[in-house]
Amino acid sequence: MSPAAPAADHVVVVGAGLAGLAAACHLIGAGRSVTVVERDDAPGGRAGRIRRGGYLFDTGPTVLTMPHLADEAFRAVGTSLREHVELLPLQPAYRARFADGSALDVHTDAQTMEAEVERFAGPREAAGYRELRHWLTRLYQVQMRRFIDTNFDSPWQLLNPDLARLAALGGFGRLAPRIGRHLRDERLRRVFSFQSLYAGVAPGRALAAYAVIAYMDTVAGVWFPRGGMHALPRAMAAAAAAAGAGFRYGSTVVCLERSGHRVTAVVTDRERIPCDAVVLTPDLPVTYRLLGRAPRRAVPLRFSPSAVVLHLGTDRTWPQLAHHTLSFGHAWSQTFDELTRTGRVMTDPSLLVTRATSTDPSLAPAGRHTHYVLAPAPNTVVGPDAAAWGDLAPQYRDHLIDTLEQRGLTGIAGAVEEELIVTPADWAARGHAAGTPFSAAHTFAQTGPFRPRNLVRGLENAVVAGCGTTPGVGVPTVLISGKLAAARITGTPRPGHRAPVDARPAGGGAATGTPDPLPSSSIAGAAHVGP
Repeated sequence: MSPAAPAADHVVVVGAGLAGLAAACHLIGAGRSVTVVERDDAPGGRAGRIRRGGYLFDTGPTVLTMPHLADEAFRAVGTSLREHVELLPLQPAYRARFADGSALDVHTDAQTMEAEVERFAGPREAAGYRELRHWLTRLYQVQMRRFIDTNFDSPWQLLNPDLARLAALGGFGRLAPRIGRHLRDERLRRVFSFQSLYAGVAPGRALAAYAVIAYMDTVAGVWFPRGGMHALPRAMAAAAAAAGAGFRYGSTVVCLERSGHRVTAVVTDRERIPCDAVVLTPDLPVTYRLLGRAPRRAVPLRFSPSAVVLHLGTDRTWPQLAHHTLSFGHAWSQTFDELTRTGRVMTDPSLLVTRATSTDPSLAPAGRHTHYVLAPAPNTVVGPDAAAWGDLAPQYRDHLIDTLEQRGLTGIAGAVEEELIVTPADWAARGHAAGTPFSAAHTFAQTGPFRPRNLVRGLENAVVAGCGTTPGVGVPTVLISGKLAAARITGTPRPGHRAPVDARPAGGGAATGTPDPLPSSSIAGAAHVGP
């Protein structure tokens, strides 16, 4: 263990995204003074908002799972999630529509989903679903405490009884074959394995351990905050400010001042802010530029596929859409080859279509609707570079509109009143490596203790948070990353803390289990084995 650093009474958090806001709340709860610096004019980061002609579009994540993790941040500052945000449970969590014309509603209630699977694919598949649900739950129970909600200081930490349990559950096998052990219907296999794409790996190559994402989506439940996903970071910022955090919006960090092995101040384009510690939440290239170097790695980082997002404000909608609709094409393995190997945009795309106005009509003018169409795309290393998207974007926009039309959204082209397309070029302009909002892929060599670290070699009081570091990509894990970064400064959570399996929001049977911050006044002295 490294020696304790001097007191970290004033912490500057760079970035007011979900990771930075979670870190800020947990730091305040541990008695630290906190200043949050954000380049945009409002909190949110990736979870931002755009207003166009009366339509309100969430710019980032649209799926909220594991809300008790957000509640932990609110409780750290003496309040609760339900006091600030009204969460609306989504039933179904998703609707899956397939190229053969069939459709499946994905429910998180076990009996309801079992009946739906039997209707869709027969009793054999319903029995397989029961087995799969049990396996997903056990997988989550084993992983959360030891492998997700934890700060790794060494790969040797993997050597614990839960590693053997994870191996016994088949967590180190491949995801697609493991799902296939329970489900024979190829359509059902897609529903429980497509999530690995957001971890940056095709289901045929992803570790089975990443089925934990399917647990979060299909077992623990999906919610939508009234007012849109942006309501969550807005509420977190308000709670942190009420507890004493200072916010500097519209401020871009220019550099970090140092003295020896410590950061002594964060310098923005407006002011110099002295600090005792700093939490850096921008994407990895920006963070490493501020630090003055990138960590040494034997193999360069691999980045996840990117996404094209088409925001549509329309004067009508289509009854076959749920709040979240998965629209699968005929192609499957070909699609992953295009995204991760050949670098082509999807020729037969599988899409996530989110119609937030089906749950909250206030997000559009009366009688109007928002449609968020997410199309996974190659990142700018594997596929077209940022410059190429200047010509490609309008062509691909038309391809997506034609695809939606062919899949039953008749007349969508003429129904559009407002629209915006976001491409890998736009993500790159925001500072995201390889033009992807999903950061470093979750290959084995970039998972757990092998992922870019949240400790910074050579600096005693700088910590990293966000989707590029521990534990990884996604709203739940980004919230955890902020908590873990705070714990590096305030001390280590008590051993044995376990997140609840029944992950429902406060007011609906939640159990929060927030660990007590230890009265440490330093970066928790873990061995500095690299960022």
